[in-house]
Amino acid sequence: MKAGIVVFPGTNRERDMALALRRASGHEPRMLWHGEHDLPQGLDLVVLPGGFSHGDYLRCGAMAAQSPIMRSVADFANRGGHVLGVCNGFQILCEAGLLPGALLQNRSLRFLAMDCTLRVERSGTPYTSRWQAGETFRTPMAHGDGNYFADDATLDRLEGENLVAFRYADGNRNGAARDIAGILSPNLRVLGMMPHPENHADPLCGGEDGLPMFQSISDVFAAVG
Repeated sequence: MKAGIVVFPGTNRERDMALALRRASGHEPRMLWHGEHDLPQGLDLVVLPGGFSHGDYLRCGAMAAQSPIMRSVADFANRGGHVLGVCNGFQILCEAGLLPGALLQNRSLRFLAMDCTLRVERSGTPYTSRWQAGETFRTPMAHGDGNYFADDATLDRLEGENLVAFRYADGNRNGAARDIAGILSPNLRVLGMMPHPENHADPLCGGEDGLPMFQSISDVFAAVG
């Protein structure tokens, strides 16, 4: 699996993401600077990792969504490419219009850094095939703006089209609408989520609960490669 991880000023989870991808696929992902205009040829997956791109000025992810490389990421997604955005990456995907809704400040107005439990709402996708719907897993969360918001029509569409990937299963600490922790694009190839499964992909880092997500996406390309 050939993966590229986009690095913005303020990104801080790119190495964690690289570790998880390497453990799942055996391949070293490539770091991509946000100021580049083009993606490398032959990528299977583009990842927007967590952090505080551009210091979270203006709105979380708003400045990063205007970076030169995001035009190529959008083109890649529109051609059916796989794109994963975690935490700040989810915020960037929403700001870039690749996923609906927005991430607002946490209901508590506090930064939340703790483990949470997620429930898998849909199996059989490129990111969840190693789980069954209804399974739960533990993963860290670390964000100040993780309160997922969308209007009722959008939320109803996400529910009706079964595009909610994950929900918080142990209490909705950030106030996200309908306990939503992650959503998928209609073609199931773009996933945005707030918690950090890459930080539970190695037993030395506290567990491997998040590793099945990276194994799932690796399976996609192992099957076609």
